[in-house]
Amino acid sequence: MNERYIDPHDRKAIRTAPMFSALPPEALDALLAQSDLQLRQRRTILFEQDEPATAFYLVLDGWVKLFRMTVGGDEVVVGVFARGDCIAEVPCLTGGAYPVSGETVTDARLLAVPTHGIVEVTRSNPQIGLAMLASTSLHLKGLVDQIEELKAHTGPQRLANFLIGLAPVAEGPCTIALPYEKLLIAGRLGMKPESLSRSFQRLRAVGVRIEQGTVVVNDMSRLAEFAGRERLMAVRCPLLRTGCRPG
Repeated sequence: MNERYIDPHDRKAIRTAPMFSALPPEALDALLAQSDLQLRQRRTILFEQDEPATAFYLVLDGWVKLFRMTVGGDEVVVGVFARGDCIAEVPCLTGGAYPVSGETVTDARLLAVPTHGIVEVTRSNPQIGLAMLASTSLHLKGLVDQIEELKAHTGPQRLANFLIGLAPVAEGPCTIALPYEKLLIAGRLGMKPESLSRSFQRLRAVGVRIEQGTVVVNDMSRLAEFAGRERLMAVRCPLLRTGCRPG
């Protein structure tokens, strides 16, 4: 389902996204005039790896994952994106192919910006190209942070940080609804499903329990303290995950 009308609530979200925040009103209006508001059901493929890039997307509601398929046929999750995140703008700017595949993991509302529209508007509004470069820089930083997390942090610590990022409060008790299925959470955190289960079991010692799709945390401060302690242990002992223990 495609729509042209963009309501003020969505327009505010678009304006605050890094991709669009620096654009003057006339440049934003020109770009939005060529864009579509799309409603996509869960598990809809938006684009596939190695296809020509025909549009990029801004997530307005829901969650979208980017993934690559290995030679062996395994799916590797590159990232999971939510409201305010831009997806696949770089290949649209360069006229290349999508380096990953994109799929909705929940029902989602998306702003789809066509490649031809970007090229046309950029000619008269160079600020759009600069905004896309700034957005690319943010994506690069996110990938660097993700690599650091995978290399330096233990599985339970990565899960703790993931839950902290979802929590509506920083202190006291909290209930967190998992935004998508545990299989995808495991992929996002660089774990096998069984490793995710073991990480949840490890967090029980600091007052975290899972009930179906909901996580109950007794004390967010205690969870944050655990995450910090785990981080220090990982730095001091890089082989922690393979059995190293402080002496």
